[in-house]
Amino acid sequence: MKLIDLSVPISPRIREPLPAKIEYSTHEDGALQAAAALGLSPEDFPEKKAWATETVTLNTHSGTHVDAPWHYWPTSEGEPSRTIDELPLEWFYSDGVVLDFSSKPPGYEITKDDLITELKRINYTLKPLDIVLIRSDADKRLYNEHYAFLHAGVSPEATLWLLECGIKVVGTDGWGWDIPLNLQAEEYRKNPREGVLWAAHYLGKDKEYCQIEKLANLDQLPQPYGFKVSCFPVKVERASAGWARPVAIFE
Repeated sequence: MKLIDLSVPISPRIREPLPAKIEYSTHEDGALQAAAALGLSPEDFPEKKAWATETVTLNTHSGTHVDAPWHYWPTSEGEPSRTIDELPLEWFYSDGVVLDFSSKPPGYEITKDDLITELKRINYTLKPLDIVLIRSDADKRLYNEHYAFLHAGVSPEATLWLLECGIKVVGTDGWGWDIPLNLQAEEYRKNPREGVLWAAHYLGKDKEYCQIEKLANLDQLPQPYGFKVSCFPVKVERASAGWARPVAIFE
């Protein structure tokens, strides 16, 4: 069995709008903490050392994470949208397929025809509950100043087509699933109208689905399909997303 890590680290160095903050406590700090909690002295621990810990301040959409339907809208398919702790586990362990759009420039909007062409190229037919991963190699620019604006996005039409194929979980190595937010805002300012801002996300109003955002290492997959994806989200109560460590599993 071969395992390929498809996640980025939780790191304050990632240049994104919702960055993580990490406070690192040393073993010496741990001795002070333990001594205070237990009524002891730091000297009671070997070399005044105890546990090392970290305190993380983290938005649920920082790092590699899975968006729940609640993230997109209060309702989905006419019912209250489900939060990340309410979704079926079966969605998050299934056959994976990676569609390669790494030759497209940042900001490119992937169309339905692009998806169909790429599936024909790799000779693959989608089936319900496949986990579809979009490669744009944005993870190679993870620490770039404008990382959040440097991915190819997926159009609403293409997203809807995937959902109509029975797909419940999609993923991207970009900061977001739609085209970058700066391009959405620029287009909206030129011609204010519906269907420009966050358009693919808003499909979750009518079609219940999840997005994995900020994947990594899709270029390391030795083949575009024939592997399983495990991407179970952390069970955060009533949350719009959960952190995940997606893994591609090759038998």
